[in-house]
Amino acid sequence: MTIRSFDGKTPRIAITAYIDEASLVLGNVVIGEDSSIWPMTVIRGDVHSIHIGARSNIQDGSVLHVTHDSEYVPGGQALQIGDDVTVGHRVILHACTIGHRCLIGMGSTVLDGAVLEDEVMLGAASLVPPGKVLETGFLYVGAPAKKIRPLTDQEKTFLRYSAESYVQLSKQHASK
Repeated sequence: MTIRSFDGKTPRIAITAYIDEASLVLGNVVIGEDSSIWPMTVIRGDVHSIHIGARSNIQDGSVLHVTHDSEYVPGGQALQIGDDVTVGHRVILHACTIGHRCLIGMGSTVLDGAVLEDEVMLGAASLVPPGKVLETGFLYVGAPAKKIRPLTDQEKTFLRYSAESYVQLSKQHASK
């Protein structure tokens, strides 16, 4: 794995987190307990901070980045990811906020200032435009993402299951 400091900031990674050796974690990044970062993922906290909560998984080929301080975005914009979040393969998360127990489908993009509240499912290949807020408890799909319907109780249960299954899988990988 490549873990690099940048501009005096070193990633802070929980001892129980799994970071695949083929990933890059750089700069002002915090990764919580039992979270996992999978191959070919880039987490670049070079111009602002990235915080990933507990038991969240960032799957293969995803890119996580932030927005720098400028006259266009005073103070810049961080990336925040809550607990028990599943981020599918090849997702781009850029300077946005992801609540707890969300699932972001493969190939999706979430842009600057967008917010996924808790318990949101975002379908594969969706695009969340800058500043859009996705409300708690709904399925969204499309480019741009549109609210489709409320999540079922089974889907809400699945959000926790998905996160927990990746905790278990990461422990298997870490033990090899």
